Amino acid sequence: MEVILGLILVTLAGFGTGAGAWPVKVIKDFRFEQYLFISMLLAIVVYPWLIVLFNVPDLMLVIKTVGIKTLLISNLLTMAWGVANVLYLVCVLQIGAALTGAVLSALGMSVGVIMPLILKGSGLFIHAPDLMSKPGMLILTGLFVIIIGLALVSIAGFGREKVLRNESEQTQKKQASGNFLQGFILVIIAGILSSGLGLAFVYSQGPVIEAVRQQGASQITSNITVWALVCIGGALVNLIYAAYLMTKKKTWSLLFNRKDELVFGALAGLQFIISVILMGRGMVLLGILGASIGYGIQQSMQVIGNQAVGFLSGEWRGVKGKPRTIMYLALIVIFIAVVIFAYSNTTV
Repeated sequence: MEVILGLILVTLAGFGTGAGAWPVKVIKDFRFEQYLFISMLLAIVVYPWLIVLFNVPDLMLVIKTVGIKTLLISNLLTMAWGVANVLYLVCVLQIGAALTGAVLSALGMSVGVIMPLILKGSGLFIHAPDLMSKPGMLILTGLFVIIIGLALVSIAGFGREKVLRNESEQTQKKQASGNFLQGFILVIIAGILSSGLGLAFVYSQGPVIEAVRQQGASQITSNITVWALVCIGGALVNLIYAAYLMTKKKTWSLLFNRKDELVFGALAGLQFIISVILMGRGMVLLGILGASIGYGIQQSMQVIGNQAVGFLSGEWRGVKGKPRTIMYLALIVIFIAVVIFAYSNTTV
């Protein structure tokens, strides 16, 4: 039952993070820096720390027990993710949510799935089998399948771009704007860096959860404490960049004058932190392979969540024939990868 629950949680987590770009599509006259500041401030600072400060009796003891080195390395990893998150939002505006999410998730998965099998992690993840074991080979097979899915999504994305060049200027503006090649290069960089969030949890969750549980806190509180402590680096990157843009453009006054960014940013921030918490808990419930297969399934479902936002927001409106068919095929391939990841956990 724990394994089944773990599969459900990482699936929901993936879809939740993948669909996180929806406010970008519904906010009229979207203000990037205000939205980034509000959503990230609430998601990775306010929401988790409110829970931690009210439910962990002695936080300083937790920090002392875990050690500065562990927390420093984890925060460096989330700083890498922070850069990826900024690039993600930029790329959604330039090349669309569907293609951005597919490329970012597949590349991030390549790093996030393999590294726990090579370097291991903390807690129960220490006992993960080696990369060349039977479970490891199945996971590599699933990774290979997801890369095929990435290739198909990319082909579909380039096909969509070609079709849109023949559409009216007004229609193109409704889809995605900006330099497509530049956006594609940026999303590749973001994809590699995005694995930092999952790796930070894998590396630090063991000692943090143990230290918090020793104080009598619940499993949920322990999980949230991990994210609160390791996401400081990622929060700084996002908030400093947003503050820099608002300072440069002299738009700090818009921060509280724009109801859309406040409301939708708060909702998206809540959606993000809930999804991240579900991912962490799901990975632990999946057992010793949870770091790899949990992250793999979460990222696979994140791709599907991105495609849902892309399709529902009209990115593929007017695009028919081969590009759309290839995109559907890519989603089927991604689902096959999820099945392979899930099956690998039964071979331990």
